[in-house]
Amino acid sequence: MEELKKKKIKKIWNKAIKFIPGGNSFLSKNPTRFPSKDWPIYFSKTKGCCVWDLNNNKYFDFSYMGVGTNSLGYSNAKIDNEISKVIKNGNMSTLNSYEEVIFAENILKIHPWAKMAKFAKTGAEANAIALRLARAFTKKNKVIICGYHGWHDWYLSAKFMKNNYMDTHLFPNLKTMGVPNFLKGFTYSVKYNDLNAIRNLLKRDNDISAIIMEVQREELPKKNYLKSIRKICDQNKICLIFDECTTGFREVYGGLHMKYKIYPDLAMFGKAIGNGYSLTTVIGKKSIMKKSTNTFISSTFWSERIGFAAGIATLKEMKRVKSWKLLKEKGKYLKIKLKEIAIKNNLNISFSGLDALVRFKLHDLKKINYNKIITEKMLKKKILAGDVIYLSTAHSKKLIDKYIKEMNEVFKNISLIRNKK
Repeated sequence: MEELKKKKIKKIWNKAIKFIPGGNSFLSKNPTRFPSKDWPIYFSKTKGCCVWDLNNNKYFDFSYMGVGTNSLGYSNAKIDNEISKVIKNGNMSTLNSYEEVIFAENILKIHPWAKMAKFAKTGAEANAIALRLARAFTKKNKVIICGYHGWHDWYLSAKFMKNNYMDTHLFPNLKTMGVPNFLKGFTYSVKYNDLNAIRNLLKRDNDISAIIMEVQREELPKKNYLKSIRKICDQNKICLIFDECTTGFREVYGGLHMKYKIYPDLAMFGKAIGNGYSLTTVIGKKSIMKKSTNTFISSTFWSERIGFAAGIATLKEMKRVKSWKLLKEKGKYLKIKLKEIAIKNNLNISFSGLDALVRFKLHDLKKINYNKIITEKMLKKKILAGDVIYLSTAHSKKLIDKYIKEMNEVFKNISLIRNKK
């Protein structure tokens, strides 16, 4: 019976490949990227940190949680109730949504250094808006990037440079067909924590409008790294832009830059601020933000009401439960437990990134594809898992302990395979 159900899902995926280039619209959710052929492709419903597939199999999500969009858990009742009101009263009209003003006021209160906000639907759009504003303000053209900032031409053109670090920013071997060759030299990419690379680029090129970077990704900033970048930007009259689409509201109520007390000229937020509903924002200094009236930046669905209502409700619920503290505590606990079972099974484990976004690596395994083993073994226990875990407030200690219990068996299996080689 189960095999028949699998064949039905495979038939749907084959239809998807026929009608949709690549099979789906979001690379990170493409089933071919996961190391197991049994990875469930489609979902029917969600709740808390659980996902049900089309065959009504229930899985605990210790993987991407919507790729970081649901830090308050799936189908959060308080947020969904507010969205239901919007749907009942209408989402779009010829007139504007007053929720846009409320959300702008709310997010700016959290970031006193910023005075104005502009909204979009995706992280790539928010990054493109910020770069346009930086160019308009500085009257310069080029950009230095350090991190993942979307799919637009200006970003991918960094791959045209001989010395680029794009493979370390997200996926290796991203394709650039369709990106104009004349953009070569428009975007430079640098390694995180490498101040000299930035200084050398600025010596060679005086047409840099901005540095766009993630505050933190895989590694911690070295002492005075962020402070030095702020100083470099001030000295060279270029915009410092923090991309907080992933890091925002996970370990701090607001941007991660608040933890380090280094304030940018512009910042972008996405993913967690709508808890599963589409909303991204650019906030910044008034002198830069007002340049948007001197250039064309606009889109029909940036004005829809659901995103703003979700943002208002999400910020309110985050503050009520102090979600950023919970996520950090859960992450620290999870790391401790993962380290314990790694030591127990004679495995060498290391962690990177935020406590609220757990990433781990197992070392010295003689080319064993441990991520494939983790995924396949945990799927049998109805747990979505790999080497990255986006935590949510719905991940209770009881569920984390259940995950650790099952992972201990997986680690034991990996250790046995290593010892046989």
